Amino acid sequence: MEKTATLNLRVNPVIKQNAEQVLKQLGIPMATAVDMFLRQVSLTKSIPFKLEVPMAPRDLIFDGKSPDEIKTILQQGLDDIDKGNLISFEEVKKQIGILQNENI
Repeated sequence: MEKTATLNLRVNPVIKQNAEQVLKQLGIPMATAVDMFLRQVSLTKSIPFKLEVPMAPRDLIFDGKSPDEIKTILQQGLDDIDKGNLISFEEVKKQIGILQNENI
């Protein structure tokens, strides 16, 4: 039998619980999942998944607005377009104080 080493890890308990639920559905013990991860790191000489910054939570993107509020705001914008209530991009830049020499 292969010798084993012991790892003692500190992890966020919520993350651990969520991972345990997924692994249970897959029929994979936590120790096996950690072993699989370490084997992949060893084999590939890299982290075995893409690392990226996640997208901001939905409530931040929409500034806490409900889907109905967002639809209303978008509809108001479309109504303005239909009525011809438009201003040029140059005017928008002036209104928000963007300098002419910036690359926008």
